[in-house]
Amino acid sequence: MRRRQIFAGGIALGALGAPAVRALVGPAGAVTGVAGVSDTGPGSRLAPFRPRADQITAIKVCLRPFRAAGPRLDVEHVAGKTVIHNYGHGGSGWSLSWGSANIAVGKAAAMPDRRIAVIGCGIIGLTSALTALRAGFDVTIYARDLLPHTRSVRANGSWTPDSRIALTAQAGPAFADLWEQMARYSWATYRDYLGLPGNPIEFVDSYVMADAPPEQEQGPDLAKPTYTTTGRPQQSAEFAQYGARIRDIIPAETALADGTNPFGVAWARHAPLMIYNFGAYGHLLLEEFHQAGGRMVVREFHTPADLGALPEKTVINCPGYAARDWWNDDSVIPVRGQTAWLPPDPTLHYGLDYRGAAMIAKSDGVMIQGYDLDRLGEMAGVGNSFEHPDRAEAERAVGVFADLFSRSQAWRG
Repeated sequence: MRRRQIFAGGIALGALGAPAVRALVGPAGAVTGVAGVSDTGPGSRLAPFRPRADQITAIKVCLRPFRAAGPRLDVEHVAGKTVIHNYGHGGSGWSLSWGSANIAVGKAAAMPDRRIAVIGCGIIGLTSALTALRAGFDVTIYARDLLPHTRSVRANGSWTPDSRIALTAQAGPAFADLWEQMARYSWATYRDYLGLPGNPIEFVDSYVMADAPPEQEQGPDLAKPTYTTTGRPQQSAEFAQYGARIRDIIPAETALADGTNPFGVAWARHAPLMIYNFGAYGHLLLEEFHQAGGRMVVREFHTPADLGALPEKTVINCPGYAARDWWNDDSVIPVRGQTAWLPPDPTLHYGLDYRGAAMIAKSDGVMIQGYDLDRLGEMAGVGNSFEHPDRAEAERAVGVFADLFSRSQAWRG
């Protein structure tokens, strides 16, 4: 249930306090194009999807930087610099980037120096730099790679604000408030990018499906190994879930009636999903950064002592997973994720989640991710630092949707 909830808008929302979403399934007989779908519902506009493994154009692997206690946002003094950390967001970096940047820059504002160095040019580093520029700081980004070549753009690229963001017990109750602050600030900021040329940020219809209703998730089984006993996550139920705290701003899910949905599966839900089109959005952020007077310097760091050579006294440290090596932070645990990309298809404007695979039609390609093909839940990819593409995994993920559409008479036209 956990991953499906994330994909379909952040959480399975009830009617209480949630905005209304139009149901897909209309009265009996009100069918247009797709069996069982009202001609006024979003499903009536869905084009069939015919994915093929021989159409894969790219396979990308991302190592999400997970920390059991949540993102590192503390301040320390190293090599004569005030270092404000901003890393360790797990699978929620894109979603929480603006809110996390706002917290980091707020701490920098307490420093007397108006010059800031930002380490890293992934989405966390770039939004931190932009937030600092907007606050009137003089900003230089120091990074080995610019955004188009970072791990950030190998991600899924959808609103997943509490995807492996922390473990409930290790983060503690206070982190929930901090998470909500970051999530609300980010959501509001992303809304400013809606409707711009190239659709850097947009909403698509997302559909979460299963062959049977998912079971209700239980808490951790304390009779089995946990993070507390092993130093690594061991159970899906250990991961924190905070989505209910923002149910008032996230579009609610709508259940599709059993057996009467366009997918021919027993259980399905629909909700609008916010997505990030990497090409358009990344280009827009980089353009804003340079127009605002930001500077970039290509530089690789090996130890914290390397910061001593920088002219800036205040540093916002946003290295992502690289913090494990260059900052020697073994609290960062890799969570491997792989995406396969098919050519863009302008007839598609929706996302699907089924049998441990996700698909999102984006402006720069159709993204397909096998996020849990072996049914491991939130434990899928945890502790796996293998960063090379796995073609067999990509083809399995594509096959999930090829099978879904091929066995549905309604979609074969």
